[in-house]
Amino acid sequence: MEPRAPCPAAIPPMERKFHVLVGVTGSVAALKLPLLVSKLLDIPGMWKRRSDPVLHIDLRRWADLMLVAPLDANTLGKVASGICDNLLTCVIRAWDLSKPLLFCPAMNTAMWEHPLTTQQVGQLKAFGYVEIPCVSKKLVCGDQGLGAMAEVETIVGKVKEVLLQRGGIQQS
Repeated sequence: MEPRAPCPAAIPPMERKFHVLVGVTGSVAALKLPLLVSKLLDIPGMWKRRSDPVLHIDLRRWADLMLVAPLDANTLGKVASGICDNLLTCVIRAWDLSKPLLFCPAMNTAMWEHPLTTQQVGQLKAFGYVEIPCVSKKLVCGDQGLGAMAEVETIVGKVKEVLLQRGGIQQS
């Protein structure tokens, strides 16, 4: 058997580092956040160093390739505009542009055909991101047309192709 890390609860309180995840919404009460965080940092064992991990930065460093599948119209608009208001969009905004980012649009046909969508997909491509195009089929809403996410086999094939080009995997 391999040795196991001790259960965090078994570590004496003064030795254990506490990790508190603070979720913040758009309420006006968010104005109290700086004071709240300041007071939380006064608790012994709390995060205090700049070198502690930042999740969206750690994820960008960890990954060799990013795949966004599906990429809905809302997130497409956010990414194209530089909005980063959740973990996914923060990782994308911080993405190392020397690494591949692949995206698979998926939305209703009417949304896909809107002129903004062409502009937004073009913006992502201008960033160097690779589109795996949507396909035409009967959508969940009953509409027929473009907008469905590419088939899984197509997506996996493109990921393999990109990784092979970069020497990330061996040809099978």
